[in-house]
Amino acid sequence: MSTVDAVDLGRRRFLTATATVVGGVGAAFVAVPFLKSWSPSERAQAAGAPVEADISKLEDGAMMTVEWRGKPVWVLRRTEKMLAELPSLNDQLVDPRSETASQQPAYAQNVNRAIKPEVLVLVGICTHLGCSPTFRPDVAPADLGPAWKGGFFCPCHGSRFDLAGRVYKNVPAPTNLEVPAYRYLSDTRVLIGVDPETA
Repeated sequence: MSTVDAVDLGRRRFLTATATVVGGVGAAFVAVPFLKSWSPSERAQAAGAPVEADISKLEDGAMMTVEWRGKPVWVLRRTEKMLAELPSLNDQLVDPRSETASQQPAYAQNVNRAIKPEVLVLVGICTHLGCSPTFRPDVAPADLGPAWKGGFFCPCHGSRFDLAGRVYKNVPAPTNLEVPAYRYLSDTRVLIGVDPETA
């Protein structure tokens, strides 16, 4: 083999390798935007795209907040004691049976206002003027009185909601806190913004 043939073979291998690398980089530049286009944009998520919540580490009595449609959505894992107290509050509430249909989907129109009794999903915005109530799980605190069995208190104008998001009588808020559409993807994953029937 002559020197000229050896140089041409080496050059050919170099050019082939270079073309392969450049082609691979080019393919990646094309693939990344294409694959990214499959996921909903921030604008679409703000407009109402479903949001997933992982509740695997949510302990009994604890609450987490996720954002959906620009609103806080609370996911509360209620204890057996919290659930046992709910029926005892019915005579103190405006809508104890959640009969105002616009405040929850039909599958949450029950005393627990939930698909699974222990997991409550609520939009964390007061139905009076849109403030965000605070989670007050403490029983009979000095500032809320001896009859308080835990719930949500709106510091803006004093509205009170129980641990099912049901509004108390004689407060500014006219209706219960809203339960958004949601469904379970598994025992530990909740998809907020989608009804079970449309899944």
